[in-house]
Amino acid sequence: MTEQPMTESMAFILVPDAFTGGWVWAETTALLREAGAAAYPATLTGTDLAAHTDDVLRVLDALTEERIVLVGHGYGNQPATAAAHRRPERIARVVHVDAGLPRNGVAPLAAIADEQTRARLLGGEGASGTAPRSVPPPGPGEWGRLGSTEGVPAAALARLAERASPQPAATLTRPLRLTGATAPPPDTAILCTASGVSIALLEGLLGLGDPDMTALAKARAAFFELATGHWPMLSVPDQLAEVLLRAAAGQGHRLTAPTEEQPPAHLRPFVLEVAERPRERHGAVDLHLPDGPGPRPTILFVHGGPVPTDLRPTPRHWPAHLGYARYAAELGAVGAVVDHGLHRLDAYPRAAQDVADALGLLRRDPRVDPDRIALWIFSAGGLLAADWLDGPPPWLRCLALTYPVLAPLPGWPAVDGRFRPTEALARGTGTPPVVLTRAGREDAAIANTVSAFLAAARDTGAPVEVIDVPHGRHGFDTLDHTEESRDAVRRALHAVLGRLTA
Repeated sequence: MTEQPMTESMAFILVPDAFTGGWVWAETTALLREAGAAAYPATLTGTDLAAHTDDVLRVLDALTEERIVLVGHGYGNQPATAAAHRRPERIARVVHVDAGLPRNGVAPLAAIADEQTRARLLGGEGASGTAPRSVPPPGPGEWGRLGSTEGVPAAALARLAERASPQPAATLTRPLRLTGATAPPPDTAILCTASGVSIALLEGLLGLGDPDMTALAKARAAFFELATGHWPMLSVPDQLAEVLLRAAAGQGHRLTAPTEEQPPAHLRPFVLEVAERPRERHGAVDLHLPDGPGPRPTILFVHGGPVPTDLRPTPRHWPAHLGYARYAAELGAVGAVVDHGLHRLDAYPRAAQDVADALGLLRRDPRVDPDRIALWIFSAGGLLAADWLDGPPPWLRCLALTYPVLAPLPGWPAVDGRFRPTEALARGTGTPPVVLTRAGREDAAIANTVSAFLAAARDTGAPVEVIDVPHGRHGFDTLDHTEESRDAVRRALHAVLGRLTA
C-alpha cells in the first residue's frame, strides 16, 4: 500500500455498521497502523443512538492525538456525525463509508432500504404488535438486504454472519440529534459503486438542482469511489485504508456546480444535429410531427428520474428527448415526449399511469396509427417497462430501452414490487421486440441489472436486440459526442422503426 501524507498527531476512529463491532475493521486497522497512522476501532455497546454517540466520545476523549478523523460505516455514520458535532474542535474530518447523509431529527431507519428489516423495526416480529427491543442480524445468505456483498470473500462473509449480534431497535428508530455546531468538521464520502451510488450519479443530481448535492458542493465535501459493495473493509481493505489516508490529507473529488459554459449533462447538446419539426402540446405530451398525412407509426419517449417537481426546463424540453423525437419525425414517425410524475422513488405507480394516459392520448389522435406504437424508455424510467413486458397489447410493436435501470438499485427505498422488468420478462407471456442500447462505461450497479435482464431474455428466448456503445457513459447521447454515440442513436432509431413498419 502506498503511504499517504498524514497530518502530525492525527488518529482514526473507525465506527462500525449495525450488527457488527470493532472486529469488522481488523484488516483495515492493521494496514493503517502499518502506514504509520494511529487507528482505533470502536465497538458500540449502548442501547440507543445517543448512547452509541457516547461510546464514540469515550474512545475520542481517551486519545492523546490532537486531531481525529472519525470514520462511520453505514449506520456507524450516525453516531460518528453526532460525536463530531459534540467535539468539533478535535475532529479534522468525518469520513462516511457507503452511508446515507445524516439528518438532524431523522431516525437512522429512514436510511434503511430493506423492507423486511423495516418491518421488523416497526413491530412486525413482536407477538404483541409492539416494536421489538432488538433486531436480529441477517442470517446466512441475507446480508445483501443491508447492502451489496459484492467482492466479499466467502470466508469473510461467513465470519460476518458468525460474529454478528442483534442491534438495539432504539438505535435505529430514535431520531439523530445534532448540536448544530457553527463550524462542523469537513466531510468526505467513500462511495461503494456496487451499492448503486457513484460520483457521476451525484453530479447528475447536482445538475438537477438536488438541494443535498448543492449543499455538499458549497461545503466542498470530498468524494472517493471504490468498485466494490457495502463492506469494503472485508472486500478491499487495502484500497479502503489507502483511501482513508488520502481522505485524512484532504484529498478527494469535489462536486462542481454546473455553469453556463459547462451545463449539466441533461442540458448538453444532443449528439446528432436534427432540425426542428412542427410541435403540438397536449397536456403533458408533446408531439413532433412528420411531413405528410397520417396515420403514422409513433414512438413515445419516456424520461428517467427521479426529477424534482420544480425543475425547469422539464424533461420534454431536454436536448436528448427533443433530439430523439425530432429524429423520429424526420424519419417519418410521430415522435412524442411525455412529462411524467417520477419525482420520487416511491412515485413509479403515478409515473406508470401518466405513461398509460399518454399512450391512450396518442392512440386516439387521427395522425397516429393506433396499431403501430413503440415505447422508448431511458435510465431509471426502465422500471416502468415491467408493465409492458408481461402480456403486452398487440399494438405495442416495440419496446426500446436506452442505458436503462432494470431493477431497483441497492440502497433505494422500497419500490413497488410491480416494477421488476426482469421478473416480468422471465414470466415469458408474450414479450414485444426489445431494442436495448447499452453503455459500455455504465455504473456497475446499473450494468448488473442489465446483465440480469439479458440473462432472463436468453433463458426465455425473448426477442432482444442489443446495441452496444463500448466507450459510452450513462447519458452518452449528450455526454459523449463521438461517432460511436451517433452511430448507436441512428442504429437504435432505425431498429425501432423497422419493427414499427414490418
